[in-house]
Amino acid sequence: MGAFKYEETQLKRSSGMSLALRWKHKNLKFIMITAFLSVLGIFGLLLLLYGTSAKYVTLVVNGQEKKVYTRQWVMARFLEEQGIAVVARDRLSASPESKLANGERVTIEHTVPVQLTADGETKTMYTTGKTVERALQDLNVTLGNLDKVTPDLHASVSENTAIKVVRVHKTVNEVAEPIEYQVETKYDPNLPAGKEQTIQEGKEGVLLKNKITLFEDGALVTETIEDKFVSTESVNKIVAVGTQKPVSALSASGQVSKNGVTFPVKQIMKNITLTAFTAGVASTGKSNGDAEYGITFTGTHVTEGRTIAVDPNVIPLGWWVYIEGIGFRRAEDTGSAIKGQKIDVYYESESYANRFGVKRGVTVYVIGPKKPSLE
Repeated sequence: MGAFKYEETQLKRSSGMSLALRWKHKNLKFIMITAFLSVLGIFGLLLLLYGTSAKYVTLVVNGQEKKVYTRQWVMARFLEEQGIAVVARDRLSASPESKLANGERVTIEHTVPVQLTADGETKTMYTTGKTVERALQDLNVTLGNLDKVTPDLHASVSENTAIKVVRVHKTVNEVAEPIEYQVETKYDPNLPAGKEQTIQEGKEGVLLKNKITLFEDGALVTETIEDKFVSTESVNKIVAVGTQKPVSALSASGQVSKNGVTFPVKQIMKNITLTAFTAGVASTGKSNGDAEYGITFTGTHVTEGRTIAVDPNVIPLGWWVYIEGIGFRRAEDTGSAIKGQKIDVYYESESYANRFGVKRGVTVYVIGPKKPSLE
């Protein structure tokens, strides 16, 4: 009986251990499957993360644009990957420590140093401009319309290019200057010879000028005058000069009758030379339409049958004479060629004046300032 019970007990213990082994085996399999699935999940997650880390970035370096595929997350590593060196003065669209996002546009502009002289100082500046004009715009240097730039605005910029800006300032000031008046002389046969009398006082005019002054960097360079115009005309001073000679200077010759007119004469002049003239260019140098055309030295208008040109030292201006073969004439004009015993007779016709020629040995009766009349 005792032995039987012992065997029974051994059989029961063996069955319990088998159950435990079976449970342990099942749990180990479960753990292994769970561990495998966990590793597979982690691997898939890593694979997913690795796949999503790839991104496309638009890279623009000094204006040159291209699409770049990268797995970098930080800007500095991305630049290192692309072999792009960036110094502190270069211009980067984002800081090197910033995160890089998919589709981001990364802009890099490399600067070069230039030696800029402007507004009284020279200093080293850093610019991305490729030409002088672009460099000045990049450095916020504003140019005036007259400012000078060296080199030319279209010149290329390289490292340590010297750029000089000269500030040019222009001023325009109105300046008034006096216009001197002229003294105009008129011979007056009613005044004693040599006596002067002011008929009209002279008055200065005003000439306005624009004075243009140019300064370069504050230093005076040039002064010019432009746009002159007369603001006020000057007024000539008119002085009458007497030509009346004393009667005693002429020989009294009594009464003379010519062509039915009897008149007193103050002098009889013999061997006078006569010529003829007109108001035209050939005789006076003036053309019809000129301001002084046809105006005599005494201010009268030339008139055929009245006007003659004389030497006022011989025959006073304004006096009447009687010329043998010609008639009564009045001394109203002078001429550079009329000196001494010469008289120039006015005719309207140039052809007749030319035919008149030169007449010598003519007798002339000097009458005085009043023309004889038939009464």
